[in-house]
Amino acid sequence: MSGPASLDQGDLPTIIPGLPAESGGAVSDEALRKAEAFIEEEEGAANKLRGPLGWFVLFFAVVMSAFHLYTAYGIVATQTLRPVHVAFVLSLSFLLFPVAKKYRHRVMWWDWIAALLSIAVTAYLLVGGDDFTDRNTSPEAWDIFFGVALIVMVMEVMRRTNGWIMPVITTAFIAYALFGAYLPQPWTHKGYEVGRLVGHMYMTLEGIYGVAVDVSSSLIILFTIFGAFLQYSGAGKFYIDFSFAAMGGKPTGAGRTVVLASFLLGGPSGSGVATTVTLGAVAYPMLAKAGYEKNAAGGLLAAGGLGAIISPPVLGAAAFLIAEFLKISYLDVLLMAVIPTILFYLALFLMVEIDARKYNMGNLVIEKPDSIWNLSRKYWYHFLSLISIVAFMMWGFSPVLSVFWATVVSFVTSFLRRDTALIPYDFFKGRKSFVEGVLRSPFMKAMEGGSVGVLNVAATCAGAGIIVGVVTLTGLGLKFSSIVIDYAGGSLLLTALYTSLVVWIVGLAVPVTASYIISAVIAAPALIKLGVPDFAAHMFIFYYAVLSEVSPPTALSPFAAAAITGGDPYKTTLQCWKYTVPAFLVPFMFVLDPSGLGLLLMGSTKALAAANWWSIAEVTITAAVGIAALAAGFQGWALLKTNAVERILFIVAGFALVYPSAVADVIGFGGVVLALVMQVVRRRAVPAASA
Repeated sequence: MSGPASLDQGDLPTIIPGLPAESGGAVSDEALRKAEAFIEEEEGAANKLRGPLGWFVLFFAVVMSAFHLYTAYGIVATQTLRPVHVAFVLSLSFLLFPVAKKYRHRVMWWDWIAALLSIAVTAYLLVGGDDFTDRNTSPEAWDIFFGVALIVMVMEVMRRTNGWIMPVITTAFIAYALFGAYLPQPWTHKGYEVGRLVGHMYMTLEGIYGVAVDVSSSLIILFTIFGAFLQYSGAGKFYIDFSFAAMGGKPTGAGRTVVLASFLLGGPSGSGVATTVTLGAVAYPMLAKAGYEKNAAGGLLAAGGLGAIISPPVLGAAAFLIAEFLKISYLDVLLMAVIPTILFYLALFLMVEIDARKYNMGNLVIEKPDSIWNLSRKYWYHFLSLISIVAFMMWGFSPVLSVFWATVVSFVTSFLRRDTALIPYDFFKGRKSFVEGVLRSPFMKAMEGGSVGVLNVAATCAGAGIIVGVVTLTGLGLKFSSIVIDYAGGSLLLTALYTSLVVWIVGLAVPVTASYIISAVIAAPALIKLGVPDFAAHMFIFYYAVLSEVSPPTALSPFAAAAITGGDPYKTTLQCWKYTVPAFLVPFMFVLDPSGLGLLLMGSTKALAAANWWSIAEVTITAAVGIAALAAGFQGWALLKTNAVERILFIVAGFALVYPSAVADVIGFGGVVLALVMQVVRRRAVPAASA
């Protein structure tokens, strides 16, 4: 999920706190501009509009946020909410994202026409009522006109906000639906005419207005509004300051600060790139002073940003889709993410500990912005905003109402201090001050940011709806799963490997949300056919879809980190892989064996209540030891620098422990013990030789 808004150069000083005096200086403006370019690659190169046009777009975005906040509490029919949401997204995107960079910072006449046509498409649908939906198998001429216009506009907005790749892939799926009769077996199908395809995509809730847009309109936008409220109330600054205060003074202080701050920042934002850039601008000088070389520092920053997509309470946008696809509570998805998130950050902490020894880092004294107790005493309510979502869900509220009330909590608690108030204390002074105070208040910026921040994700969801519509219409998902299983010879291990490879390849070209949606409909059935529970199959795909953030050519987080550190983008990507690979082998544990389901807390609150807690603890400890072994093997360091034999033992043991079976566990634990014994013997031999 995107952050509250694009972090352009003009916004950075208001969002990122001042560098600690001991951090070694500031990141250059040129580095920030390069980082901004990578954010624009993910979120589009948005216009910065001034004057009356800027106020109009601000008002339009605020109305969009206000409408969706109302739908969280009021009752709006699904058949109305989804099309209106898409109309808001398309029209606002045409005003904010230019057709080409040379037209930036202005709205051209064709943008106005496209924005008005976006509204007309929805108005035509809503006025048509039940008669409109009933004729989806035999649409009229105007139905086809508006349907084709909608499909073209969705692909154009995807191009403007996410680049060319998604529109090209979507076009390929549309071609598959139209010309399937001409394809060889097993891909062939009867083929569909334009009218039938448009009817499915535009006139039902199975295509563009399908599950993905449902989640975007009811959940994702509410979480981007919530994230914007936290950001503009100063929560982001507090989380970084808190991390600086909590860590430091030790060789691992710099790395630990990055890991903790990335978790706190990433939780409410769910955006890997935004977390990487926001934290990197502050923390890179500190990492450099601690002894990290440029590529290693960038890799750690990107790995921390990657954690934002898999960390409760927000995760990435795909997590909301998991709940909708499986028809389970979002609280269940949060529970399933808890242990894998802990294991992911365990891997990062272990890597940081090893870095301190590997690079012979000394103690780095970080000048703290304030003591941890003073910060907590002053701004404790930012933590309240963060945990309130889970608290409301455990209280029995739906996810939609939970994030709505969490946003209200964030808004109300912001007034506990003058410097965090979303509406300034003195904006009531005089009519002119009142008007300017409201329009320029952090509250209005947050409302605007909530809408702007969802545009690229919502456009992706609408485009993914076309892909899902083609898959359901043609039966492509079942065909693909049969092909995968045949290639794997019925082996669950090979099917899981092939599935992860498919998800990874898809993720090379498209963002996380699109990668998950595409893979969920074409790859998940293969795992489910072989007996993997549906929730485990979808979580497996979700975690490998997240790899798109660190896989070229869409390795946006490492590339953005490299822009800040001045490192090589591809070397930074490899460093990021080094930090994250141990944790990303964990998903195989909850796919290959029933015992591994314990890592997902059995997948639901009801099952959790009756779960075998010892089994959960056992598989979690096994996974943790496996991650530690892989960390030592990939870094080439444990108690001391490993030799070739020890490194092989650690890596083999780590892979064995990830594979859930008794024999593999014996091999894994035995390999770890043997490698550690060899390290202890070598460490004792060094002083003896010196003597």
